[in-house]
Amino acid sequence: MNIGTNGTPGAAKAFGRLLRFHRQRTKVSLELLGQHTAYSKSQVAMIERGERKPSARFVEVADEVLGAQGALLEVAKEVTASGVAAWFEDYLSQEATATAIHWYETHLIPGLLQTEAYARAVFSCAVPALEDDEIDAGVTARMARQRVLHRTKPLALISFVLERTALTRTIGGPAVLKANLQQIIELGRLRNVTIQVMTEDRWTHAGLNGPFILLETARRRSQLVYVEGQGGRYFLTEQPDVGDVFARYGTLRAQALSPEDSTRLIEQVAREL
Repeated sequence: MNIGTNGTPGAAKAFGRLLRFHRQRTKVSLELLGQHTAYSKSQVAMIERGERKPSARFVEVADEVLGAQGALLEVAKEVTASGVAAWFEDYLSQEATATAIHWYETHLIPGLLQTEAYARAVFSCAVPALEDDEIDAGVTARMARQRVLHRTKPLALISFVLERTALTRTIGGPAVLKANLQQIIELGRLRNVTIQVMTEDRWTHAGLNGPFILLETARRRSQLVYVEGQGGRYFLTEQPDVGDVFARYGTLRAQALSPEDSTRLIEQVAREL
């Protein structure tokens, strides 16, 4: 399910499978198709896996080069500029309806707390580089996700533990970061949102394995753990793994600054920019 779009869920995957079928049928390599479309080999592979939305020009050229007789053009109509990769659809469908979201982040401001300018800077850092329409779509989708912060029926309980590094890395420049820090302070005043900062001087630390997101769903009050990294992303849904990560998050909250002290620290960081 895409959030904030009218696209058909799984359309990017369906387009990718059809693209691969016609490419293999015509014995065209990833590299050769990339040369025709001005994409890299890895970018074409990402499109085939449904991880990247193809541009209109890519679809037109690929349809012609592969002799798809309009099939790629037709399927591409369902692949809207959602800014959401196919592999992320499952997570977003859970996040949008979650009754609780708990997020530990290490190196950048979480998407639910980002300003539009900061989000645009993050998407602009992507490697391989995204096209302008992909960046625009990504920003739009990320802003739409933030509706969960203000949803009232049911009110979602949302908490964050952020490494101080995530609040000092000047992605987008000092002015962009300062504006985002000010937004974080405002969001932290919402009665359903708690924000804590983990300082660098901790001698013990429960989050050394990296960032993660915990979700509690309304259906049967089930608990999920979402983990994303360089090599992939996955859900944890079974015990004892889920319970272990929830316990880890509880320890992180105990190790971090209190919400009040965290607010004062964020205010200080903003003043120094």
